[in-house]
Amino acid sequence: MNPADTAAAATEVSILTMFFNASLVVKIVMIGLLSASVWCWAIIINKTMLFSKTRKAMDRFEQVFWSGQSLEELYQNSSQRPTIGMASCFVAAMREWKRSFQNVGASFMGLHARLDKVLDVSIAREVEKLESGLLVLATVASTAPFVGLFGTVWGIMSSFRSIAASKNTSLAVIAPGLAEALFATAIGLFAAIPALIFFNNLQGMVARFQARMESFADEFSSILSRQIDQHVGGERDRAA
Repeated sequence: MNPADTAAAATEVSILTMFFNASLVVKIVMIGLLSASVWCWAIIINKTMLFSKTRKAMDRFEQVFWSGQSLEELYQNSSQRPTIGMASCFVAAMREWKRSFQNVGASFMGLHARLDKVLDVSIAREVEKLESGLLVLATVASTAPFVGLFGTVWGIMSSFRSIAASKNTSLAVIAPGLAEALFATAIGLFAAIPALIFFNNLQGMVARFQARMESFADEFSSILSRQIDQHVGGERDRAA
C-alpha cells in the first residue's frame, strides 16, 4: 500500500466511522461508557461547586463563632437560613440545648450525652450529603475498563468472523474490527481514569471536612459542658 492509499484509509477510519461500523453489542458498550463518563463529569462538577461552597461557609462560620458573638445571637441568625457543615451541627446542638431549658423542672442529667449524640448525628448527615454520588465515581472507575475490555473482545471476535467469512487475512479485512475493539477500550479508560482521580481527590476532601466538623464538635461540646456545670452548680447553691 502506497502512502496515498494509507492516508486515504486513515481518513476513512474516523471515530464516527468506527462507531457506525461497529456491531450492535460494541455500540451499546460505547454508548454506555460515554453515558457513564458524562454522568461522572456531572457529579464531579456538582461536587466541586458544593465542596467550594462548603469550605467557604465553614470558614465564615468559624470566624463568626470565635469572634466573641453570643451563642444565642449566633443561633438566632443561623437558624433563620439554610446551614451546611459546622453551622448545621451548631444549630442542631443549640436546638437540643434550648429544649432542655424550655422544659420546666428539666434535669441536666444526661444532657451532655444527648448533645454529643446530636453532634455525631449531625456530622454523619453532613458527611452523607457530601459523599452522595461519589459511589458512582468509584463504580465507574472500577468497572469501566472491564466493560471496555468486553467491547474489545467482542470486536476482535467480529474481526475473526470477518476473516473466516472472506478467507482473507489482509490488514484491510481485520483492521476495522480491531480499530472498533481498541476504540471501546479507549472509551472505557476515558471514563475510568477521571472517575478514579476525582473520586480519590473528593473522598480526601470529605475526610478533611469531617475532621474539621469533629474538631468543632469537640470544642463546642466542651463549651456547653462548662455551661452545664455552671447551671448545676448554681442550682446546688440555691438549694443550699
